[in-house]
Amino acid sequence: MGSNLQQRLAMLNSAPLKQAITGIRRGIERETLRVKADGSLALTPHAKALGSALTHPWITTDFSESLLEFITPATDSIDTTLAQLSDIHRFTIRNIAGEQFWAGSMPCFIQSQTEIPFAQYGSSNVGKMKTLYRKGLHNRYGSMMQAISGVHFNFSFSEAFWQQYQQVLAQSGPLQSFISEQYLSLIRNYKRYVWLMVYLFGASPAMCQSFLEGRQSRYSFQTLGKGTLYLPYATSLRMSDLGYTNSAQSSLNITYNNLDEYIAGLHQAISMPSEEYRNIGVKVDGEYQQLNANVLQIENEFYSTIRPKRTTKSGERPTCALAKRGVEYIEVRALDVNPFSPVGITAEQMHFLDIFLLYCLLKDSPPLSASEQTVTEQNLKKVVTDGRRRNLDIIQDGQPRLMLDWAEELFADMMPVAQYLDSAYTTERYSSAIKQFYMGLLDPAQTVSGQVLNNLIAAQQDNGHFMLALSARYQQQLANEDYQYYNEQQFTEAAAQSLLQQQQIEQQDDLSFEQYIAQYYAEVPKCDKAQDV
Repeated sequence: MGSNLQQRLAMLNSAPLKQAITGIRRGIERETLRVKADGSLALTPHAKALGSALTHPWITTDFSESLLEFITPATDSIDTTLAQLSDIHRFTIRNIAGEQFWAGSMPCFIQSQTEIPFAQYGSSNVGKMKTLYRKGLHNRYGSMMQAISGVHFNFSFSEAFWQQYQQVLAQSGPLQSFISEQYLSLIRNYKRYVWLMVYLFGASPAMCQSFLEGRQSRYSFQTLGKGTLYLPYATSLRMSDLGYTNSAQSSLNITYNNLDEYIAGLHQAISMPSEEYRNIGVKVDGEYQQLNANVLQIENEFYSTIRPKRTTKSGERPTCALAKRGVEYIEVRALDVNPFSPVGITAEQMHFLDIFLLYCLLKDSPPLSASEQTVTEQNLKKVVTDGRRRNLDIIQDGQPRLMLDWAEELFADMMPVAQYLDSAYTTERYSSAIKQFYMGLLDPAQTVSGQVLNNLIAAQQDNGHFMLALSARYQQQLANEDYQYYNEQQFTEAAAQSLLQQQQIEQQDDLSFEQYIAQYYAEVPKCDKAQDV
């Protein structure tokens, strides 16, 4: 363990800082396809009993009307967050008429991507813009890619922690500027080590052949059952260039060395014309095809494994919120849906993420050059498609190194972080989690992807049949369980309130759609630099 890491851990050992570290707040965003009992895509509209996908705080849709997204509020308790997430699943499963939640990240059997319906958000300008953005994604990348599901982990330290951490580091200046700098420092280390998280938690080594839909692939897939493709050492096909990828984004220079650079990089991408997307057209025969013909339509189109975030106000752009008020939390985006959990993630994974992210904060994090950032992306790609290969090497400090040796070193460094969190929370759950996932280093078959593939091969079973059996089991389990945190009345009231809010938004529109879009993009030049706050 590096001396700076040891020193910083020692600094955190005071009673006030131990108290402050327990203020870590977490939230989950879980995506899942609605499917019918036979595993095919459910093409029914978003159920009215679930409320408005535009305004509901917990239940919405992602790319497709068939792709649900469940969002928990940020809380300082892992158990509370999981109880909230489970209750959202329970309420939803009781209101989607016998449909099920697909248990995996890679989509179920889909006849053609043309059958995947865009999500609908009503007749307001903001609602129409959200749907048009999705139409643009379809025209740029195809809908199949957008049917992939993931889990996002939102994470933040408390203000009390930041105040005390700034003092022990003997840093001065505005607190929010310090917070933003520290989150970006954490993000740079996350980029360096995210391959470890994907090795442990990747859960999509196989997929339905229909996902390729006639497209060529450079991978030498092996086949299983009637229509499953897999790579024998893959961890996360979701994270491969078959999944969330954008070739036009490879030319972008979006860095994480300071907030101004990050914001400027995204703004450049939003205003950089793309010849490829210009050929699609923005408005063709009077019909919008995409929001614009630039490399990114909006910030959310930038496919990153992690994002610095700030809660936005109504109609406010994400980067403008960051520029005005600084980084509030981070969004971890490299998590596959865990098919062995009814809600897509486990408490043990969340405990490990606490350890990993605190480690990324405390460890020295020099600026990440463009060339080093390229290396981090290459390391991730190798682990995504070949991570469970015993002799796999990746690049550390310009030299090849066995991935498992480097992983051993990271686990050794993280163990004192786990012990510190155990001490602060008066628990043993952190040490237990790190020991559990260490078994995946000793035996790659114990990683989540290893378990998935072993199940498929042992039974000579299609990936789709395996995921469908899990989906059916979770449908029964969730439908029969009692609520743990919320209750039925809270859900029905939230649904009714969201429908009312959507109606109010639609009634308050006083601009044409063209004017609304123009006004939205006009905000960019006003927030190119972060303010000292």
